[in-house]
This record gives sequence, C-alpha cells and structure tokens, in this order.
Amino acid sequence: MAKTEQMVVGLDLGTTKTCVLVGVQGEKGLEIVGVGTAPSLGLRKGVVVNLDSTVDSIRKAVVEAEKICGQKIKVVQTGIAGSHVQGMNSHGIIGVKDREVSQNDVEQVLDAARAVAIPMDREVIATIPQQFFLDDQEGVVDPVGMSGVRLEVDVHIVTAAAASLQNVYRCCNRAGLDVSGVVLQQLASSMAVLTSEERELGVVLVDIGGGTTDIAIYVEGSISYTASLPLGGNQVTNDIAIGLRTPMDAAEKIKRHYGCTTAQMIGQDESIEVPSVGGRPPRKLSRQILGEIIEPRLEEIFELANRELHKSGVYDQVVSGVVITGGTALVPGTAELAEKVFELQARVGFPEAQGSGFEAVKSPVYATSIGLLKYAVQESGTNRRRYSPEGLKLGGFFGKAGAWLKDFF
Repeated sequence: MAKTEQMVVGLDLGTTKTCVLVGVQGEKGLEIVGVGTAPSLGLRKGVVVNLDSTVDSIRKAVVEAEKICGQKIKVVQTGIAGSHVQGMNSHGIIGVKDREVSQNDVEQVLDAARAVAIPMDREVIATIPQQFFLDDQEGVVDPVGMSGVRLEVDVHIVTAAAASLQNVYRCCNRAGLDVSGVVLQQLASSMAVLTSEERELGVVLVDIGGGTTDIAIYVEGSISYTASLPLGGNQVTNDIAIGLRTPMDAAEKIKRHYGCTTAQMIGQDESIEVPSVGGRPPRKLSRQILGEIIEPRLEEIFELANRELHKSGVYDQVVSGVVITGGTALVPGTAELAEKVFELQARVGFPEAQGSGFEAVKSPVYATSIGLLKYAVQESGTNRRRYSPEGLKLGGFFGKAGAWLKDFF
C-alpha cells in the first residue's frame, strides 16, 4: 500500500450477514482491497441478542478480510439500525459574536438545536444540518465567514437506545477492534447509491435489509426524515419456507435464483424444484406460486414505507422518486412493484466502487458496507473520538460541520 493511500474499514452488522470491507483512498478515489463475510447468528432485526455469536461472526469476517488485503484490521466504522433508532427535526438559534460567523458559532447553534428533551436511556448518534438561516436569509449552505447577528439552523437528530449502542461497541471491542464511529445505516447506504441530483430534487431511499427496512428521505439536498420498519428480506424468505414447505436455507436460495415480485411476470409453464423437509424427496412446483408468495409481503413493506413518506409531510417534494437497495432489491420486478405502491418512479440502487476482482460487492447487498467506507473516508481527515462501552457518549457533533455540509448540500 502506497504511503499516500489511507486504509479505511467498514463493518456492517446485518441481521443475516456480517460484512467487513477494506478500502484505500488514493489518487484514483476509493478502491476496495479486501472483503470478509460471515453469517450473523447473534443479531435480530438489527439488534444484538447474543453477544458471543456476534463477536464470533465479526472475528470470522475480519480474518477473511485481513487475508485478502494483507493488512491487520484494528479500527472500523460501523453502522446502526433497528426500530430503536428514531429521528426528529429540531431548530437552534444563537446570537453571532463579532457579527461574523465563525466555526465556533456553527457548533454552538448545532448544540442549541440538540438541546431537546431526550430520555436517559437514549443517545444522540447524529446531528445532521438541513439548512442555516442568517438574519433574514434562508437556505444558507455554509455560514462561516458571513456577516450577521442571528444564526439559526434546522437539523435532523437521530437517537438510538443506549443499551443497543453499548452492545455493538462491546462486541467490536471483544473482537479486538476499535470503533472510530457509528453511522446510521440508511445514511451510509444513501452515500453509496444516491446521486447528488436525486438528493437535491428529493428522493426516498428504501433499504431492505434482512431484518429491517430502513428509510431515508432527502429534500433539497439534505436529509429530512428517517424511519425503520421491523420487516425485511427474512420475512420474505420465511413466507417462502412456509408456503412451499421447504427449509429456510432452501427458501433463501429459491428467492435469490427464482424469485419474482409478481406472478404475472412468470410464464405458466415455468417450474422449480423445491427441496422437502424431513428427508422427503424434492417436488416440482409452478414458479407462479413463488411469485404469489413474494408479492404480498413486498407490497406490505412498500405500503408501510409509503405510509412513512406521507407521514413525513414531504411527499410532494420527492421529485426523484424512490431508490430501493439491499439484497431483496435484486428480486426481479421490485422497482415495478415500488412504482405501483408509491405512485412514483423507482429504480434499484447499485453502489459504485473501484477494485479489480471485487465486482461482487458492487451490488445492493453491499450498499451499506460501501457507504460506511465512503463515510470513513470523509471522516478520516478529522480528529474523531473513539468510543468504548465504558465511556460511551455520542452526543458530540459528528466530525467537523464542514464535512457534513460538503456532503449533504
């Protein structure tokens, strides 16, 4: 690795898989140089339910990634998701000292916006600026250096259950890793699959993970609303296992290779071989039955996501439509079903990354992992505090305000 290259590592703790991606930031941009995956046996709906199993999954994924990249992994950027993660909008206002906005003024107004009533069992994991106001001027992108007497800001605050955060850090620490920071998973995924034009015009990100579906809504270039649904690809797999009376492993393979979101897209003469349970011989069934199982569950997920979109109050401002990512987005017909439910244009979001021999990671399955790398690159130039379960305090501003502004406006 050249001296000018900065190694960054993203750890995606998913419900179905634990993924470690290693990248280097060089003159050509972010390049993938290592990947390691392991089944997640200790998480449910994005929350740690078995500490030892989660630690074991992390270690296996780290060892695999280290073998490929040839480097020792010590520090990671990890994500957080689940129904315990909640978002809200807030407003802060301060008087400007010396009539010229300084970096300290920006941090103070963000502190003022964070001064909201938060239960003792919750922690702030992100304070994301939406727009600044300087006196009577709104829509200010970067107020530093501008003249004025009153500085205001609209922010989106994301909080999470402190116990869940502590468990994530404890798992990483027991696996021998130092955590440089925690990132909201849909925020990471949006960095990987959304374009700046989509964020500016307004877009809905729907990240269908294994145990949860995470939603992020952007309006005028900044994040406006976040939510998490306790449904994901595992529910689709479970429906297939029950409907076809087949083991879960076989149901997952059937979903990946033969799944379709609507029976109308499947020929009447198409059939699939379905393994049976209890040592019984496999059976041949019409593939249309599979479509009839998958469609109602995905339609339910999209309807719940659409309900969140209307709840946000910005439906009319989402001009770019919907972007679906996550492993389930690869099921044929997913975008068409989303267009039907949302009544907006939709596409499947594929992350962009360089790296020969790592074409497989340029998939919606790895959207969060690649987004974590991009976030780590953005934050690598700042002095980030490292956290441990014994000294967990996430209320501080995540990185320099300028880094946030550069990405979200």
